[in-house]
Amino acid sequence: MSKGTALVTGGAIRLGKVFTMSLAQAGYNLAVHYNTSSDEANATVEELRQSGVECEIFQFDFSQSNDVSELITNVRARFPDLNVLINSASAYNQASMMETTEAMLDEQLKINLMTPYFLTRAFALQCKTGNVINIIDNKIAFNQYQYSAYLLSKKMLAEFTKLAAVELAPAIRVNGLAPGVVLPASVRTQDYIDWRIQGIPAKRQGTTGNITQALHYLLDNDFVCGQILTVDGGESLTNIGQNTANYE
Repeated sequence: MSKGTALVTGGAIRLGKVFTMSLAQAGYNLAVHYNTSSDEANATVEELRQSGVECEIFQFDFSQSNDVSELITNVRARFPDLNVLINSASAYNQASMMETTEAMLDEQLKINLMTPYFLTRAFALQCKTGNVINIIDNKIAFNQYQYSAYLLSKKMLAEFTKLAAVELAPAIRVNGLAPGVVLPASVRTQDYIDWRIQGIPAKRQGTTGNITQALHYLLDNDFVCGQILTVDGGESLTNIGQNTANYE
């Protein structure tokens, strides 16, 4: 028996695909959003259908539209039982404030904040009940100015998660998931990953299973509301700052 339907934005690749596959295994039908990754989206849907769930792909370019509610409308036309929204699509730039252009800032805010904001609003208006999970980043615990626009947009998304949770409860629970080192970009070398692991108290890289466990915890525990669940081996706890005890 289906648990309902989950819409995963950016659901064709990387962590988005991990979420779609795990939700299918848990008994959800899937609406897989993509922007340009059409080949990957079709391949993902074929995999999902082999698992016995119903699924469809939905193309939408968040950077070009001011009315993302259309995506929720389109998904509900196919899946009237839509009850989960995973805001996973993300834009990423490594640039300090001094290097950030107005166009870069606009893109980061539009994809990483405004899109989840208005998708959540449309989900609440049209679906009335269910779960929203915003995919954030464990970087929100730091002030890494080298990712100025990206990090600012994710910090704002974390605060929005709390605001929306209060406004939409009890009918809709809104939570956030902040992964650490799990799926580094393909350009990252093993030396880089080993260096990152040195700063993780758990002393290892996370697995996709660690992230999907957290996802299902947020979906299944109906007394968790407005929380940011950080899954990073303790990395976000390591910044103690300058202090007298460490002064030499």
